[in-house]
Amino acid sequence: MRLLLVEDDRQLAARLGDRLRDAGFAVDIAGSVAQGEDWPDVEHMAAVILDLNLPDGSGMDLLKSWRARRIAVPVVILTARGSWQEKVEGLNAGADDFVVKPVRFEELLARLHAVMRRREGPAEIWIEHKGLRLDPVARAAELDGQPLDLTRMEFRLLHLFLRHPGQVLSQAQILDHLYDLEAERQWNAIEVLISRLRRKIGGERIATLRGLGYRFTP
Repeated sequence: MRLLLVEDDRQLAARLGDRLRDAGFAVDIAGSVAQGEDWPDVEHMAAVILDLNLPDGSGMDLLKSWRARRIAVPVVILTARGSWQEKVEGLNAGADDFVVKPVRFEELLARLHAVMRRREGPAEIWIEHKGLRLDPVARAAELDGQPLDLTRMEFRLLHLFLRHPGQVLSQAQILDHLYDLEAERQWNAIEVLISRLRRKIGGERIATLRGLGYRFTP
């Protein structure tokens, strides 16, 4: 899953981006209101972490602009500005949560998962499908009750498949969900990753549709 982090403090953005990647996300970083306005696929992000103090304007105005354009991506405001008036304004503007710095990373991560679960519908933590169980918060996976030993990328891919059972996912869609926008992408890396995941969960679960992509068998 990809996140967009809108933060102009480069050191903070780099540190937070690294922690989020370690937690299983692909992370893109924008440093201004203008970059956030022009981001090519913000509506396809799993969530946005948004600072309010940006060099060319207010993150609050950026949020209002997204909502006016009917971009419904979950947004968590992360800011040092923590008055109750600003919290009310942020939530009324369409934010899904408002977090005041400093905050423990574990709390921020839990809040991210909470807003994403609310947008996706059911509040169940575990995602289950024919003997496969996955907990995106704890990054745990099981097959028929036994723990699955998955790499970070394998876990991301399985999470993507479990969220879209029966749907055909193209290689481009898979790449967009697994990698940062600026990360080096190799098409054959997806084939290798699919092959490794098949060996761990059963080859019959992932069908290849030549010229179209892959489908997780419902």
